[in-house]
Amino acid sequence: MIKFVCSQMFNLMGWRYSQDLPKDTRSFVIVGAPHTSNWDFVPAMTLVYRSGLNARFVIKKEWLRFPIGLVLKPIGAIGIDRDKIKVGAVSSSTDLMAQLFLHHEDLSLMIAPEGTRSATNEWKSGFWHIAHKANVPLALAFADYKTKRAGIGLVLHPTDFEKDMRTIMDFYRNIHPCHPEKFSLDHRYS
Repeated sequence: MIKFVCSQMFNLMGWRYSQDLPKDTRSFVIVGAPHTSNWDFVPAMTLVYRSGLNARFVIKKEWLRFPIGLVLKPIGAIGIDRDKIKVGAVSSSTDLMAQLFLHHEDLSLMIAPEGTRSATNEWKSGFWHIAHKANVPLALAFADYKTKRAGIGLVLHPTDFEKDMRTIMDFYRNIHPCHPEKFSLDHRYS
């Protein structure tokens, strides 16, 4: 229901949706940028609703308890047990998230690489490592507030970290966020 409501709001606000995702691509990491506002939730949920993908995002498992879990689970939340890292069941959080692709069919894992809605000039690189470890592509999602266009614009198979990060920075270079003062490309690759 929340995804449907967001899709209707998206239309009423005059936005357009586009997707360049090959039809046979069913499991991948969705890179969501720029992420500068809580309003980014509307285009994100519209992407999930209109694409028909099994799009999910990770949060601490504790957040899925009653009552907040009643809202978060239907919109795609997957609880992560970080204690598995502490006890040595997995070596890192990227390993833990890469393993999700073994347990969830046709998984599209949404990640905001900036790691915050505030300005930062270095992105977190876990999204790339998760895709590489899980052997799935990266789908670069966007919400351009200047053109009122949102969707998935580029699919990239992770092979060479430095080269891929430069390609990702080039893709997001001309995307206009809700709050431009809060968005920066990763200076190491742009």
